Amino acid sequence: MTAALTTAELVERVRASVAAVTDPELRRPLGELDMLRGVEVHGSTAQVAIALTIVGCPAADRIERDVRDAAASVTGIDAVDVRIGVMSPDERKALTEKLRGGRAKREMPFGPDSLTRVIAVTSGKGGVGKSTITANLAVALAARGLRVGLVDADVHGFSIPGLLGLVDADGLPPAPTKLDDLILPPVAYGVKVISIGMFLRRPGEDAAGAVAWRGPMLHRTVQQFLTDVFFGDLDVLLLDMPPGTGDVAISVGQLLPHADVLVVTTPQAAAADVAVRSGLVARQTGQRPIGVIENMSAMTLPDGTLLDLFGAGGGEAVARALSSGNDDVPLLASVPLSSALRTGGDDGRPVVVANPDDPAARAINTAAAALAVRPRGLAGKPLRLGV
Repeated sequence: MTAALTTAELVERVRASVAAVTDPELRRPLGELDMLRGVEVHGSTAQVAIALTIVGCPAADRIERDVRDAAASVTGIDAVDVRIGVMSPDERKALTEKLRGGRAKREMPFGPDSLTRVIAVTSGKGGVGKSTITANLAVALAARGLRVGLVDADVHGFSIPGLLGLVDADGLPPAPTKLDDLILPPVAYGVKVISIGMFLRRPGEDAAGAVAWRGPMLHRTVQQFLTDVFFGDLDVLLLDMPPGTGDVAISVGQLLPHADVLVVTTPQAAAADVAVRSGLVARQTGQRPIGVIENMSAMTLPDGTLLDLFGAGGGEAVARALSSGNDDVPLLASVPLSSALRTGGDDGRPVVVANPDDPAARAINTAAAALAVRPRGLAGKPLRLGV
């Protein structure tokens, strides 16, 4: 017969179990975030005190439920009393500094020394399905076990929240939680997401506002997304770029000159010719085109014939035009026309999750597999040992 645990042993087991609960927004254990205030055990009842980051924390109900379940999972505990408080300003300040790695000053964490691979997804023209491809790529990469962030840098034509189901009953994106001057991005399908659409809803309105900004405002918005949004440690950061080579493309080139660039086009020559320009401009800023994805390629009809509604060969033409010398730019995938891909975008359920056997999903997963095996290396980067 196993001896009954002492009260002190029960306290330590409950503490360890609750400390391992992950904050759904910060994606770190409560113990690491100093959110566990105390644990007491009286008989078979555990009293657990936790401190939320802010008043009205949107994740409060989930955290309380997870804490209760974690404490109740300890053998010998039959009832759990969760007591919820809120961090003081000094505690929040200490937490934000911890999240920044001990730095009080805001810094852009995706500089040349970062191990996060930054991929800007661009196109020459609008309407080629670039955002749909980007959203599905992000989800496919996360499904492969990578830590993925996604910045909706298409400020005027933001659509990423809807494509990932990050909208309410009115179709509007949720406002991100703010932890002092840190912005916590919502998470969908394992992807941390930020979009200007999350900041435009006004009280009493049932639609997100339009953005009528030019250069300086656009630059500051992109810079703030890269600096103030807490993505944590990422393997890959995707940026859904606006079509063309305008202000945002120039800003991203200045802020992230080391970024890789993935070009999306359709098969038709009119789209392919313009897509080449977006890749060439990116190369002029120091960025590196790494591949092309052709969207809306030929689909196979039930009788086995092919319907190439937008022609053929555009993706290969862009890849050839962007390849130079030893710098090969491959065609990573040709994504066929697909009603499932379109339906998934409308429903906020990416096709790579909702219908993984669809030809479009298989093609996108092929591209994700190619990108996933090319992590950013340490070559040429200072290790900052002892810092």
